[in-house]
Amino acid sequence: MPAQLHRTVEERAELGKSLREQTPRSSHGEWSPAPHRPDPVSLIEQQNEGRLKWLIPVRRWRMSASPFAFFRGSARIMAADLASTPVSELAVQACGDAHLANFGLYASPERQLVFDINDFDESLTGPWEWDIKRLAASFTIAARHNGLKAEEGSKVTERVVKNYRKAMADFAGMRITDVWYSMLDEGQFIETAEAEGREDQAQEITDEAQTKDSHHALDKLTEEIDGVYRIRSEPPGLVPLRELREELELSGRNLQALVNHEFKSYQQSVADDCKRLLEHFSLVDVALKVVGVGSVGTRCMILLLEGRDKNDPLFLQIKQANCSVLEEYLKPGPYQNQGQRVVEGQRLMQAVSDIFLGWTRSEDSGEHFYWRQLRDWKGSVDVENVNVDDLKYLARSCGWTLARAHARSGDPVAIAAYLGSSDRFDESLVGFAERYADQNEKDYEAFVQQIRSGKLAAVEG
Repeated sequence: MPAQLHRTVEERAELGKSLREQTPRSSHGEWSPAPHRPDPVSLIEQQNEGRLKWLIPVRRWRMSASPFAFFRGSARIMAADLASTPVSELAVQACGDAHLANFGLYASPERQLVFDINDFDESLTGPWEWDIKRLAASFTIAARHNGLKAEEGSKVTERVVKNYRKAMADFAGMRITDVWYSMLDEGQFIETAEAEGREDQAQEITDEAQTKDSHHALDKLTEEIDGVYRIRSEPPGLVPLRELREELELSGRNLQALVNHEFKSYQQSVADDCKRLLEHFSLVDVALKVVGVGSVGTRCMILLLEGRDKNDPLFLQIKQANCSVLEEYLKPGPYQNQGQRVVEGQRLMQAVSDIFLGWTRSEDSGEHFYWRQLRDWKGSVDVENVNVDDLKYLARSCGWTLARAHARSGDPVAIAAYLGSSDRFDESLVGFAERYADQNEKDYEAFVQQIRSGKLAAVEG
């Protein structure tokens, strides 16, 4: 807990204002590559160590799709670049990968649709500036990717920062519990889109999200064989474990027995009421599933469980958790298990979280994993195909949501006082985002050139 939280509100506000002297808000707009900047392609390739070798070319192919796709998978590169940037020394639970595609809709335990951050693989205590800078850069890069004019891109980037700043000021004036209860629900998400003339699109996204549950996954991901549902084989994106003995190098060990052991270990990490719920389900099948962009190659599996009968499914996802990319430049977190780091970071930053969150450590390999429910009303805006109005309402939603996440773990009073009421910080980050988008394009071209030359193998998948 930040020590200043026990000071008076006036003292915390004065602290925030005083920090402008050592780190002027205008300084956040200044950025250029460090003289001895690490080779960006090498940073990406180093992450492939320990990943499933046959999926590494798929990861490269996904990252090579566009500068925006490359940016999604380059959290480690940006962490290295941010490490030398000015910060105010006010810490929060950082997402570590707060680009706009990592925000979306999902179901709360109360079966409400909420909009929030949905990826916490890199979450760690760190500077709040790193998250808002990555989010701002993502809007500029997404605007370019979708063919928006430079002026339009600058405006939507400024909007996301402005909404972060204004939301933080609002949270600074709230009671602590009111901050924690704050969330952006379905109605507010649609209302935000309506202000930009995109209500119909937002309604379509929320309607579709509510169809994505375990029954939907059963239809999409399985086939019935001899009266029993089994996960389909659709390599390389979806491959049942029964087909992966050699690739996983388990020396003939019974894969099902291994997963059964992991499942029992996972049950010990969840709350007692969830333990009781899970007792009603039995494990039916397991498959390796490729997810995301930067995560491709890590061990990510989906589990099909059966409740009262075969028409009562539950899908869980297990995802390998490595050290946060932020740990190379910040203090490591308090958790010995990287899966627990992800889960606890998620619970701290989200307004409400999945009841099935848990973590395990493989006795066989020593690898860490976190667990969650698969496709529970998950929905998002297709950021590969958006216009300026889409980005405007996403800027409002994402800026507010990130501020709320930071206000829960940090000091909203001090951060709001540092940001102030002028647009000085907003304009600074627009400049930063444009400079970083230029660098991202150069890094992308260097990456793609190595694929074109044959130095790096890339396979569609």
